[in-house]
Amino acid sequence: MTGKTEGGMRAIFGICGIFVATAAGADPAPLPFTYAMFEASVPHVDLPACPVDLAGAARFCRVALFNDAFHVFVFSEAGDQPLIGFQDYDADLMAGLFD
Repeated sequence: MTGKTEGGMRAIFGICGIFVATAAGADPAPLPFTYAMFEASVPHVDLPACPVDLAGAARFCRVALFNDAFHVFVFSEAGDQPLIGFQDYDADLMAGLFD
């Protein structure tokens, strides 16, 4: 190999190394989904109480209707109020309630 080709190869490997290091270090830590984020971004209705299978102390629930299903989001009352649970319910479960 000539000096010019060898130097070019080093540059290419150097650049590849930067991309590999950036990709390996670019994986950020996951962010908790807080109620403030949910409130600002998801159309929803406040539930007076959580469904029985999601109920518990120091938590509250919100519901959103998308794609023929009710999506219940459960948030902790503590701290930044992170999302701590989620459950989908088929909209067919509501049949007869509004007849």
